Amino acid sequence: MHVVILAEFAGPSGGAEKVALESARGLAEAGIDVTYVQAVAGPVDPLLDHARVRRLCLGLPDVWGRHPLAAAAAGIWHVRAARALRDALARLPAPPDCIHVHQWTRSLSPAIFPVLFATGAPVALTLHDYFLACPNGVYYRFDTAEPCTLAPLSAACIAAPCDARSRLHKLVRVARTAVARRVLSGHLLHVVHVCDASRARMGAMLGGYRLRHHRIDNPVRVAPAAPAAPARGDAIAYVGRLTREKGADLVAAAAQAAGLPAVFVGTGPLEAELRGRPGVELLGWRSPEAVQAILRGRARALAAPSRWFETGPLTVYEALSAGIPVVASDRSGAAEAVADGTSGFVVPPGPAALTAAFAALRDDARAAAMGLSAHARFWAAPMTIASHARALAGFYAGLRREPLDAAQHDPTGAPTGSPAAHPH
Repeated sequence: MHVVILAEFAGPSGGAEKVALESARGLAEAGIDVTYVQAVAGPVDPLLDHARVRRLCLGLPDVWGRHPLAAAAAGIWHVRAARALRDALARLPAPPDCIHVHQWTRSLSPAIFPVLFATGAPVALTLHDYFLACPNGVYYRFDTAEPCTLAPLSAACIAAPCDARSRLHKLVRVARTAVARRVLSGHLLHVVHVCDASRARMGAMLGGYRLRHHRIDNPVRVAPAAPAAPARGDAIAYVGRLTREKGADLVAAAAQAAGLPAVFVGTGPLEAELRGRPGVELLGWRSPEAVQAILRGRARALAAPSRWFETGPLTVYEALSAGIPVVASDRSGAAEAVADGTSGFVVPPGPAALTAAFAALRDDARAAAMGLSAHARFWAAPMTIASHARALAGFYAGLRREPLDAAQHDPTGAPTGSPAAHPH
């Protein structure tokens, strides 16, 4: 079997990249040939150093690093990306049995999809975010700091000043989403969900596409080890970008109210605000190995109180695998992995609920019991790279057995026609 994995980066700069890289490595170790297509030139993770992994770089720019008008045009329809991808796929020594896309919005644009469908191979897309339906990608209103309730691409959606960056970005993203709907119309796309909440939410928003839905958990690069001792931890830990949508400010306020210090691993726009709070320790970005050491040595619990509908933050699974209780937002897909009251708490992302959860974990016996439960539950069905690769291999094998869909072929390579509603 030969699988093409398409991502915009080959370094682990975020969760989607980590999943793409770990998928490639796991598949290679399972005996599957992988071509990893990297859109933007940059660092390459050692995970791709494997005899069964071939890496191709398209040499594209991150579109928003260019002149605003050029960036806007490329963000909507990047001609150079389509040509580079077409040339790269034509040079493959063997045709792919499946093409799996992990990222497409930073440098590739909807222009890649006609190229992918023209190969005749099944095309899969992991939904690490909401960009396939929502213009700003997170179904969250940055202007109100609350989840969105508008229908994507409705008049109210288009008018809403919800983008995190600017009105120009919002308008470009609206155009890109509209073009994506036209390009994908009539084609069969296999979408991979990483949590049930995302599947339910996206299923209601993607009526303009012809889809088949699949569920495959994200992998976690962890090795079996004895559970940590969270009862000896002295702080609530937060790992990730320091932003309001991820709830970094909520962690600081609730930990202080519960009488516990808060340790933050990461950087972001709230860094200066957090630095001024009592009981807050900012450690900056750390390596995965260092993060594990911090969790095992300092954490009484990991907090993941996202205000937005986060799909599957990997840090939650990493903490559970180590035997660290997790306090997760009920808006996060990762909350599905937390047994409320047993391996942690699932709460609304607000100061009162978080404070109560943190205060409960001050009890040493409770923290210890929750840590042991977290460890046992994770390792009963571990989401390791190997188990992820087995799930992917079964998924790809199923796609190969399906008859080729005539709608996979689009000779125009351009966004023509109008979206058609299809059952999904």
